[in-house]
Amino acid sequence: MTNRFNCSRKLLAASAVLGAVGLVALDAHAACSSNPAPGVDWSDCRKRNLILSDTDLSGANMSGSELISTDLRHTNLNGANLERADLLRTVFHGSTLVGADFTKAAGYRADFSNTDLTDANFEKSEMQRTDFTAATLVNANFSKASLGRARFNDAKMENVDFDFSILARADFRGAAMSGSINFSNAFVYLARFEGVDLTNAEGLAQSQIDMSCGDAKTVLPNGLDPSSTWPCSDDD
Repeated sequence: MTNRFNCSRKLLAASAVLGAVGLVALDAHAACSSNPAPGVDWSDCRKRNLILSDTDLSGANMSGSELISTDLRHTNLNGANLERADLLRTVFHGSTLVGADFTKAAGYRADFSNTDLTDANFEKSEMQRTDFTAATLVNANFSKASLGRARFNDAKMENVDFDFSILARADFRGAAMSGSINFSNAFVYLARFEGVDLTNAEGLAQSQIDMSCGDAKTVLPNGLDPSSTWPCSDDD
């Protein structure tokens, strides 16, 4: 009798646990269907191919979410959490992303043109061929990020960290750099610095200059010399 009683208690406990798990799953699913609003929780949600432009998503939690090809133009994403988010071809043009967190996010061909990325964190993100044209990058962190062929043309850059980042063939032409721009240990193979004032660049070594692209208008920090291979051809 005692054994049967104990077995019944165990079955009831197991049912309660399974029921709680089911409720959590239902709650998570319900959160994904929430309307766009400040602080909305869309973590690990599928939000691809949507038009969410001109909305207020400040403080939203979209960590691990799938935002492939979603239109987020002119959107308030200040303080939003987009860690590990899938941002393939996501459009952020003209949005404010002050303090947004893109740690380990994947944004191949994402569009961040004309955005405000002050205090944004892109550490360890995958941002190949991403467009940062005319973006405001103040106190932005790109440490250990993959930024191959990313475009920083005409960007306003102040106190930006590219420590250990991959910047192969990234384009900085027209960028205005002030404060401290840290290129320590960055891989800058054929990165385009033609006409760029690199006076505020820190951590640059001669070996990095020699593998990058510049011209007679490129201004280098003291102690560094133009590469003998400059200028690069248009085919590089």
